[in-house]
Parts: sequence; structure tokens; C-alpha cells
Amino acid sequence: MHVVLAGGGTAGHIEPAMALADALRRHDPSIGITALGTEKGLETRLVPERGYQLELIPAVPLPRKPTPELITVPGRLRGTVRAAQEIIERVNADAVVGFGGYVAMPAYLAAKRAGVPIVVHEANARPGLANKIGARYTDFVAVSTPDSKLRDSRYIGIPLRRTIATLDRNATRPEARQYFGLDQRLPTLLVSGGSQGARRLNETVTAIAPRLQQYGVQILHAVGPKNELPQVADVPGMPPYRPVPYIDRMDLAYAAADLMLCRAGAMTVAELAAVGLPAAFVPLPIGNGEQRLNAQPMVKAGGGLLVDDAELNPDWVLQNVLPVLTDPQRLWDMSRAAAEFGRRDADDLLVAMVYEAIQAHRDGRRRG
Repeated sequence: MHVVLAGGGTAGHIEPAMALADALRRHDPSIGITALGTEKGLETRLVPERGYQLELIPAVPLPRKPTPELITVPGRLRGTVRAAQEIIERVNADAVVGFGGYVAMPAYLAAKRAGVPIVVHEANARPGLANKIGARYTDFVAVSTPDSKLRDSRYIGIPLRRTIATLDRNATRPEARQYFGLDQRLPTLLVSGGSQGARRLNETVTAIAPRLQQYGVQILHAVGPKNELPQVADVPGMPPYRPVPYIDRMDLAYAAADLMLCRAGAMTVAELAAVGLPAAFVPLPIGNGEQRLNAQPMVKAGGGLLVDDAELNPDWVLQNVLPVLTDPQRLWDMSRAAAEFGRRDADDLLVAMVYEAIQAHRDGRRRG
């Protein structure tokens, strides 16, 4: 059996695809897996690092919303669809699984032409254009949130790395805090604006860090690899403030932390819910508002706080984040609420859907 995965561009598309690839290989080590991508996407680094075959197709940017530009898409897609179809037929694919983004649209169209069954996974609460179209070609549509607008979809969550999906924060905390040079006893704030960092979060945390330390809070802060590290003077007796360019062991970072200050990308929200780590979400203020929608279910469940980017400042952190960090009972309540919302088995559920789509196609019972 061979499965083609289409989820390039950003980590939010690539990571669920790689988690599915890992799960497929756990179920059947002999399965063939090919990932589609473009030369401009993060997949050129992330996919080979995970040990999977990557095939590149031309990139065709898609408008986020229906606009006059949309009518030019079919013409620009022709060559990309042909390239994707050639790959699908060459590897003799049994299914194409798309995760949205630039790569997914041509993959769906190519799979339709080649008569290969399609599975769609949508990570965001507000689906993108590629997945809206892909969902028309198949009955096998998985979503990350129960109130998704994609028709006839199944709520399964987002496939996660096994190091995250199987993480026991309490059991791993001593190792995690030792790994980052943190105190074993102090309340801990984890800060990250995503793989590239976020200026608003960085400036706010840098400004408020001394006050948080005075209240007994230690901080682990991923500023982003291209951003300048703040100058920190270790003062004897003060809780640590650990700014780092990048965290490559997010499982240990989650285990070390009591609360996270972060953006609200779909993958971040899913990981925090799965491990039961409460968060203060600061949705990215650009795009179509999907990050706010991503965070709302976890916040509504009691597992997080929500603040607009423009309203995030040192005073907001003191008034809203500090009281949570210094209240063990509230931290415990929020952690439990986040965990009850989280899904740890989305990878296995999506594997089952892939097998179901393939069997249905063979039986001639379904579209796609």
C-alpha cells in the first residue's frame, strides 16, 4: 500500500502529515509514504528529517477568500496538477491525504483525475479554500474542532507527535526542569510565539520578566531563531529567566511549564489540550481570524485565557497571568479542563479513516 500526503508550506500543515506518516508506519512498517511539497516550504527540511520521501511540485498561491483572483487559479494550477498526478500514478498511490495549503489543492485535483480516493484533514476551526474544495470530492473529512463548518466531517482532533501525545507532564517535570536549568519548585511560565517567535510576545515578556521574577515566577522564553536574545543578568536568589532562540524539545518544555503564553495556531492549541497545559492565547492579528476560533473551545472549556494582540501588555500579564501562576488550585483546575478538551488519539483515528476510504473506494461505495 502507498499513501501520498499533501501538507506543505507551514509547520501547521506539515506536522499533522508527519504524525499521520508515523502512525501509518506503526500500523504497517511496509507501507509506502510520499509527501508532496514545494521548494519554498518548510517541508524541504522537516520531511527528510523525519525520514520520508519528498516530491516537489510547483507552488501556486491561493487566495484566502473568494476574490476575482480566484478565477485565475485553474489556469495557474494546470501544470502543478499534472506534476502531482504524475507522482500519484508513479508511486501507484492507494490514497491521497491532504492537510490544506498550497500543496493540497493540486493534490486533490490530481487524485480526482487519477481515480484515487481522497481524505481531507482540516486543522483550523475556519477551513481554508483548498480543503473546502477537497471536501467536495470525498466523504472522508476529518476536523480538529467539533464545530467545524466542513460538511459531513468527523471530529478527531489533530494528529500529534507521539512524544507529545503520550506525554505525562507530572512524571516528566523533574527531568524537564533540569534540562532547561529551571528550579524544581517554582511556578513556571513558558512563552513562545511559534517557530519564528512573535515580536509582541517577546517585547511584553522582556518588559515584565523582572516583575514576574519578584513574585517568584520563573520563565522559559523561546524568542525565535532570527530574533535577538534579551540581555539577562542572573541575580542570586531570583527565579531564573531563560531566553533561548528555539526549543526543539517541546515535550520537555510543556512538562516544565505550569502555563504558556502563546499564539493560537491549531497545532499549538491541540498540543496544549492533549498534554493538559493551560495557556494565555494571543491570536495572530492577521489572516481570517482562524487563530481566535482555534483557541475559543479550549478557553470556553476553562483551560485557557484569551487576549487580543493589541491588548497584550505588561499590565495585562500582571492582572491576568500572574494570578493564575501563583494559584496552584486554579492551575490544577485549568489543566484538568484543558486535558478534558484534548485529543491524544487523532493519528490512529485518521489512519482508520484512510483505510476506510481505500476499502470504500475498492468496493465502489464512495466518492473520491
